[in-house]
Amino acid sequence: MTLPKAVEIREVGPRDGLQNEKVFIPTDLKVQWIDLISKTGVRHVEVSSFVSPKWIPALADHNEVFEQITRDEKITYAALVPNLKGMEGAIKQKVDEVALFISASEEHNKSNVNASIDESLQNLKAVAAAANDAGIPLRGYISTVFGSPFGDEVQLQTVKRIIDAYIEMGVSEISLGDTIGVADPVQVKAILLELLTDYDRELFALHFHDTYGRALANIFAALEMGITKYDSAIGGLGGCPYAPGASGNVSTNDLVNFLHRLGVETNIDEEKLFTATQFLQQAINRQPDSKVYKVQSQ
Repeated sequence: MTLPKAVEIREVGPRDGLQNEKVFIPTDLKVQWIDLISKTGVRHVEVSSFVSPKWIPALADHNEVFEQITRDEKITYAALVPNLKGMEGAIKQKVDEVALFISASEEHNKSNVNASIDESLQNLKAVAAAANDAGIPLRGYISTVFGSPFGDEVQLQTVKRIIDAYIEMGVSEISLGDTIGVADPVQVKAILLELLTDYDRELFALHFHDTYGRALANIFAALEMGITKYDSAIGGLGGCPYAPGASGNVSTNDLVNFLHRLGVETNIDEEKLFTATQFLQQAINRQPDSKVYKVQSQ
């Protein structure tokens, strides 16, 4: 068995994690937290989302957060952008990378953005074109790749159609999401085996939620397939509003500790990661959902 010597972590807690928080986290605390994250050694942070406050009130302060964080030139500070208005804000704030998003489930996509997959792809073309014109790199999310909260069967052919559309838009990295945390290692390997016959493995990152406690097992399966990029959230923040009981993203703390135990490099300092998680605990006023952090806190 040969595992990659190193992997890249995409920290999505400030966006994908905080957007699900019921209580608004004050801007100054978000800024302090992101600045602590920047000191951990992570090289990619998804800071916020340029979405209308009407839809995601938890991230209504995206402009202020981008204006106030202390940027490290070695780190990519990214943002999710759903439309042209959001793109204007992202350009103004000099976002390092723009993330697009779409679901491989028709039902989930309609519930999430009130559009079909084809309509979303058409809408995203304009956003991608604006990013390309501004010289901003593009990342693309495909959610519900491994299962839909609405029970509709997700077709791999649909996933491939979205991948092809993203590539045509100029997307350089595609994150395959297990949005409700139902994937298992056998399924992960089967899907990757199929995709890697048509696409380069460097195109993909994987985004696992830990609803059934299988996220690390799924990541191990993906590591065996040579995938070296993974999304995670400090303290296991996150969830899916359309999937009752769905837990958050795989914890960055658990993932980094797991990878280091396997001898896989991440460039992330676990002590500084603990400090950032401790700050998060105070900000959200509850214990983060990370097994490693709970042990380290004893």
